[in-house]
Amino acid sequence: MRRIINRKPDRHLSLFLALLPFALLLLAYVISSEVRLAENPSDKLLPGLTKFSEAITRLAFQADQRTGDYLLWTDTLASLSRLASGMLAATAIGAFCGVTIGLIPMVRCGLSPLVAVLSMTPPLALLPILFIVFGLGELSKVVLIVIGIAPFLIRDVALRVQELPSEQLIKAQTLGANSWQLAVRVVLPQTWPRLIDSVRLSLGPAWLFLIAAEAVASQSGLGYRIFLLRRYLAMDSILPYVAWITFLAYLLDFVLRKMQDKLFPWFAAERGH
Repeated sequence: MRRIINRKPDRHLSLFLALLPFALLLLAYVISSEVRLAENPSDKLLPGLTKFSEAITRLAFQADQRTGDYLLWTDTLASLSRLASGMLAATAIGAFCGVTIGLIPMVRCGLSPLVAVLSMTPPLALLPILFIVFGLGELSKVVLIVIGIAPFLIRDVALRVQELPSEQLIKAQTLGANSWQLAVRVVLPQTWPRLIDSVRLSLGPAWLFLIAAEAVASQSGLGYRIFLLRRYLAMDSILPYVAWITFLAYLLDFVLRKMQDKLFPWFAAERGH
């Protein structure tokens, strides 16, 4: 008799098992909504699927009467541009500082304690300070993402660099490589795929910081729209926005994973993908 840990589902069963939890959640929502609406047809907490359809059509495919914008797409573009700016800046800082700290002992001794302390500072607690220093415009929102994500990326990259086999560095030095060549030809090629993993893990917190900043001070964006609709208890619009944010986050994670597999096939093979 085969043990359960040795039983692997085929492609069709894997797809079924992946979709099953979503179907059960949808079924549970539909049943709960029907029960509440049967008791109170004006209930706004769990609107029916028809309400969702009407709200999505209004937000995504009908121009707003006041601004003329298609709100869902305008908000999406605003949020993604802020997220991309913050993540790109944080990734660049994380790669440069992480490799430097991980590779050079003198720098590690000097900066590791500072980075460790910064990584423990709650970024949202700094939001009022950022608004005072940088104003209520785009820069403060981008800086919040950078402050929230960069210290984690630095620490993670530094740890990955320190985990590289010391034999590689010794052999490279034996062949005459200097510190710059070690970083560029030995460390960085092995760090890039691990950095992508770190960025993928940072997407959730990055969205959190973005939504918080947009909710406090913004005139556009997914977070701004959600907190604006909250005033009217418009759950038929809030829940689709939340689902859309979740889909975007998953799509970004999927794109990063595919890019990692395409650019670094040796890394995927090493992990058994």
